Amino acid sequence: MIGHKILVIDDSKVIRMRVRDMLPEGDFEVLEAKDGIEGINLIRQERPNLIMLDFLLPKMSGWEVFQELQQQRDLQAIPLVIMSGRKEEVTDKLQEPFEYFEFIEKPFEKAELQDAIKVAIAKSKLPRLDGAAPEGVGSGADAAEVAALRAQVEQMQAEIDSLKKAVTQLVTFVKRKLK
Repeated sequence: MIGHKILVIDDSKVIRMRVRDMLPEGDFEVLEAKDGIEGINLIRQERPNLIMLDFLLPKMSGWEVFQELQQQRDLQAIPLVIMSGRKEEVTDKLQEPFEYFEFIEKPFEKAELQDAIKVAIAKSKLPRLDGAAPEGVGSGADAAEVAALRAQVEQMQAEIDSLKKAVTQLVTFVKRKLK
């Protein structure tokens, strides 16, 4: 019996086969879709445990598939690896750092793919700031805590930037004195 389903959505049969061959040995079934519409239909029918999504697809783009996934709490909890030959296509639509999915640039090697899958699984378990959390994860208090931590990080980054500026000024001053 198959334990897990991995869906590979890519218009290139070569890429779909290559991803299939690169996946680690295990108790799973690999499903394939050649366009975004076929992919979103398979996601709804099969409820895969992992989605490998090309960003540029015919009929329905990877961006549109991603937006569909984000609109449904149960679908946004599925680990997602977005694939593209040009990272700027993805970053035009989605800002880095990518919080809830992992990105991998084509072409990629087996180890890179396996690392991306591990990271995608970890990211899928993170609480969502919009209040929508993956299954089994609290949302209200966690989201507030994450927001508070982000505010602290921003404050710390401002302090770091200020310290860097002070150190630069100090180094400049010392260099002038040593001349």
